[in-house]
Amino acid sequence: MEQLQKEITSILGTAAPAPAAPAGRMKKRTMSAAARRKLSEFQKARWAKIKGAGEPAGKPKKKFTMSAAAKAAISRAAKARWAKIKAAQKK
Repeated sequence: MEQLQKEITSILGTAAPAPAAPAGRMKKRTMSAAARRKLSEFQKARWAKIKGAGEPAGKPKKKFTMSAAAKAAISRAAKARWAKIKAAQKK
């Protein structure tokens, strides 16, 4: 085998071709800058449409704040409810 390889090398003047890459490897795909820009613009427009659908444009959503009186009323109701539950457990 080695002698035949030497003869082929002497006739052709080059070594035998390198073995091909394994079948599992594929060339890495790349995307052009123009294609990336086009995709980016499409996605930005898509998200703007999705985000803008839920609330009117230009007006930020007002946060709900609870008054001190409302907080006190809820606290009193919760304390009364727990007192009732604990009293029932003692019986």
